Amino acid sequence: MAYVEGELKGGRNRLSWFRELDRLLQGELTGVSTLRAGGLEISPGRLSACIIVLGMVYGICMGTFALFRTEGPNLWQVVASMIKVPLLFYLTLLVTLPSLYVFNALVGSRLTLSMVVRLLVASLGVMVAVLASLGPIVAFFSVSTTSYPFMVLFNVVVFGISGGLGLTFLLQTLHRLSVAGLRPGLGPRAESAEPATAAAEPPAPAGPLDPLENRVLSGHVKTVFRLWVIVFGLVGAQMGWVLRPFIGKPELPFTWFRGRESNFFLAVLQTLARLLSS
Repeated sequence: MAYVEGELKGGRNRLSWFRELDRLLQGELTGVSTLRAGGLEISPGRLSACIIVLGMVYGICMGTFALFRTEGPNLWQVVASMIKVPLLFYLTLLVTLPSLYVFNALVGSRLTLSMVVRLLVASLGVMVAVLASLGPIVAFFSVSTTSYPFMVLFNVVVFGISGGLGLTFLLQTLHRLSVAGLRPGLGPRAESAEPATAAAEPPAPAGPLDPLENRVLSGHVKTVFRLWVIVFGLVGAQMGWVLRPFIGKPELPFTWFRGRESNFFLAVLQTLARLLSS
């Protein structure tokens, strides 16, 4: 009986991870009034567990191509992709976290390191949720085509879509934190540069990607954070190149990692040229 109760409790805890992600996607945790009341109230640990699970799901879909290659199935590539996709996101977070904190300090946002971590983990949650939702489509094309260049470029596009939406979420949430007038993740500032009416919640609940009307960040703040978004994208792209292979080149034997050579952007151009010439 105790074992059954423990299993039920564990199942409820796992469901709470996904409920938190769902509330994030619905915009419940990023409304101005919610942020003003208590900051971005997420649990990085629970959300990270959810991110890992969804990342592994996409990794399986991504590695499906290796199961249907003409040379014979390669189960190890599926296992490798399942491990590497969550690793890709968290290594990118580790590399870019210091720069976001410094950029944040330069523009006077005054968010603590813990708030910046929660913000980045929340953004990864949005990215991986989009990625996992597109996983079945990736798996479908993996089963229905034998073109390795096409699958590489298709996955690049899917990662680009998910990354773009996740970084849009990050910028919009930074904007809302600024509007909410938060001190470092603890609640409202004692003083605010904007009148109280300007910080009121919009009449209709806004989604996490919706811009706030009549509330515009200053030009230099937007420029600084947009520069950081570019940095994040470059690091994430090259990190994916460092961790390759994810799909598995049919004519090469399985290996966990390839040797250091070229770079992500040159490889994409070469793959595109190969696809167009085939």
